[in-house]
Amino acid sequence: MSGIWGNNIKVSIFGESHGNAIGITIDGLPSGFEIDMEKLLFEMERRAPGKNELSTARKEKDLPEILSGYFEGRTTGTPLCAIIRNKDTRSKDYSKLKDYMRPGHADYTGHIRYSGFNDYRGGGHFSGRITAPLVFAGAICKQVLEKEGIYIASHISSIKDIKDDDFNGVNLTREELFNLREEELPLLNKSLEHKIRHKILQAKYEGDSVGGTIECAIIGIKAGLGNPFFDSVESTLAHLIFSVPAVKGIEFGKGFEMTRMFGSEANDEFYYDGDLVKTKTNNNGGILGGITNGMPVIFKVAIKPTASIAKEQNTIDINNKTNVKFRVEGRHDPCIVQRAVPVIEAVAAIGILDLIKGAGQ
Repeated sequence: MSGIWGNNIKVSIFGESHGNAIGITIDGLPSGFEIDMEKLLFEMERRAPGKNELSTARKEKDLPEILSGYFEGRTTGTPLCAIIRNKDTRSKDYSKLKDYMRPGHADYTGHIRYSGFNDYRGGGHFSGRITAPLVFAGAICKQVLEKEGIYIASHISSIKDIKDDDFNGVNLTREELFNLREEELPLLNKSLEHKIRHKILQAKYEGDSVGGTIECAIIGIKAGLGNPFFDSVESTLAHLIFSVPAVKGIEFGKGFEMTRMFGSEANDEFYYDGDLVKTKTNNNGGILGGITNGMPVIFKVAIKPTASIAKEQNTIDINNKTNVKFRVEGRHDPCIVQRAVPVIEAVAAIGILDLIKGAGQ
């Protein structure tokens, strides 16, 4: 089943964008762990829609209701299940989408895969709305990891052709990462904020959308986590990250840039800092042979432009088998990159915790 993932931390997501609720079941959490609900709700708020002009006008509080696995403020160790009710739906905006297949969206593939029985309203189960339960699960996993001294945060690496600075892959502090979580547009080069806002709002005004990239850092992981080949750190994270709607690419460390380097430039040279082994550079993103080397794990994710746009486009009427032109109605994000930042962090936390539990740490 595509809705279930994990070996040691198992997650199962369910729901549709305009259904009664969306939700998740998490199995494998330690018993007796005290969940900081204030921190959890903060993570939910980071992803929530309808906060400002840069996102969709749909307003959802994204308040999770925990149904099981949680008692007197702590996890019980049994499967933890939570739902998030959908409140602000306008399903009439999607009446045409029963037959009109949106370019760039999963309307056509979903129609074929599920023989036309899929819920097409708001994208149904294919909607980015389903990432809210992932953020809920990731927020809990983040708290578990932080007890072990592992911290995760991201910044917007680019929006269309505007590029932010890159993380210093060698020296990253917990304070730097925490500060990024507080920002609506998390950037290393703060002077770019106005240009990025203008780029997103210009696309919105023109009935279009823009995409971009996110750079994520995980610090505090000891050397030795992960396995070669099928359960490598890269393959585990990539599996989860490609489960996030609109993700179209991932690279670890310098990634594709390494193809333009000599081996002498790409290799990360080792040295002793007291008894601690470090590398002078971090071109490999903290992973060698699928296993962490003790340096920060760094990766970038490519997010495509929002598929639902107001510009007139060519598509098909699958019921009448004709070619048509239409505009997508409804409320949509002109850019989802900034809202995807906490989602990428969340799935990274789920993946890392799964690996740690598998290693018996």
